[in-house]
Amino acid sequence: MTSKFTDLAIDCADPNGLARFWCSVLGYEVQDKDEDEGIVTIGSPMVPEGTDRLGPVPPTLTFALVPEGKTVKNRLHIDVNPTDREQEEEARRLLGLGARHVDVGQTGDESWVTLADPEGNEFCVLASRRP
Repeated sequence: MTSKFTDLAIDCADPNGLARFWCSVLGYEVQDKDEDEGIVTIGSPMVPEGTDRLGPVPPTLTFALVPEGKTVKNRLHIDVNPTDREQEEEARRLLGLGARHVDVGQTGDESWVTLADPEGNEFCVLASRRP
């Protein structure tokens, strides 16, 4: 028996705001919200049964309120693939949602675009489109 990847937990200052951003990026929706605990979980509307489904599932993202801010480059980050547009057009869309360009040591020859979400968490927009 093995484990399956079901959730990525992200510490942040504004769980609601970051959840809105990533819902717009991924086409996800809010699945659970605990205002008292400062936690918002988002996931794919294509998997109504959630992580209980057998086999692989699109992971949920859980945003948890923490008092400290981000201080260094992420050691783990999200990569996204545009599904209905080219990389440059998708990067522009994400910048319009509140992302920003970041320099994490790129050489300029990369096939991906490195951005950061509204709280500074780096992520990459890959060049290939995948449905």
